[in-house]
Amino acid sequence: MIRMNRSFFRQDTVQLAQKLLGCLLVHRTTEGAAGGIIVETEAYVGAVDKACHAYRNRSERTEIMFHDGGVAYVYLIYGMHCCFNVVTGPEGEGNAVLIRALEPVFGMDLMCRRRGTDRIENLCSGPGKLCQALDITRKEYGLDLYDENGPLFLTPFRHFADKQIASSRRINVDYAEEAADWPWRFYVKDNMFVSKK
Repeated sequence: MIRMNRSFFRQDTVQLAQKLLGCLLVHRTTEGAAGGIIVETEAYVGAVDKACHAYRNRSERTEIMFHDGGVAYVYLIYGMHCCFNVVTGPEGEGNAVLIRALEPVFGMDLMCRRRGTDRIENLCSGPGKLCQALDITRKEYGLDLYDENGPLFLTPFRHFADKQIASSRRINVDYAEEAADWPWRFYVKDNMFVSKK
């Protein structure tokens, strides 16, 4: 499979959040490989965005967000669910795109076993769900997504026309003052795997 190169990840974060829709996210593990089409994303821009983990916060947790684009930022929420982000932009900026939902493509049996469900529409319809389905954990923090031999990567798969893509305010960022209303969530219209309609 063709892997996205480093220059792809250095694009403007908000634009990249839209371009990631239709890409295939793949994780190869000792159990096997699983992957799905990205159908929902959220952009986070450290310099100006109060919803971004890197906003006025360069810490051990967020350090990877300041690396050159194309590495994985994985963090834990509610003490139990992992969320997978693609670090974007040039080094030093603190930007990332949260991958919120996937449309499963292959490795369905493996994903069903990991998720404990046989409902395909419920496998990857949320950031915590997709990480569980693909077995993306904090062990993947910092992985190069463009490494030719790496286990976690993105590849071009499907093209969505502009008219198929919608935007909205991001989910669960009400604390972020004016940034809470920025329309930086992007998703494929009428796709059954999007986390919230």
